Amino acid sequence: MTPHHFPITVFYEDTDMAGVVYYANYLKFIERARSTIVEEIGVDQNAMRARDLVFVITRVEADYLGAARLGDRLEVVTTHAPTSPVRWVFDQEVQVAGRPIFRAHVIAACMTTAGKPTRLPAEIRAMRTK
Repeated sequence: MTPHHFPITVFYEDTDMAGVVYYANYLKFIERARSTIVEEIGVDQNAMRARDLVFVITRVEADYLGAARLGDRLEVVTTHAPTSPVRWVFDQEVQVAGRPIFRAHVIAACMTTAGKPTRLPAEIRAMRTK
């Protein structure tokens, strides 16, 4: 699958007292990229929720490789694929000028709002056959 690219600019609110991106904000950055991917695929998360379906992150493995600073222009590069009827796996990298500074392996599952695993939307399951 072709990698998805999502630009981010580091704002003051993203940094700590040293002017470096606060470590937890990388998780926000990669979440924004995943949300954009879902939207671009054509999955309406509000419509899913109305049908009592949601995406839940079940695992995150993260490596911090460098630091971003106030004003940096970042890019979140994501590859993704469904790995089962219920699971969707994302490999994400945050880059500064093409240099990786953060990597994450993220597993999402589709669940009912009551917490029961259920099938991914058809648009996502169809990616397994492409």
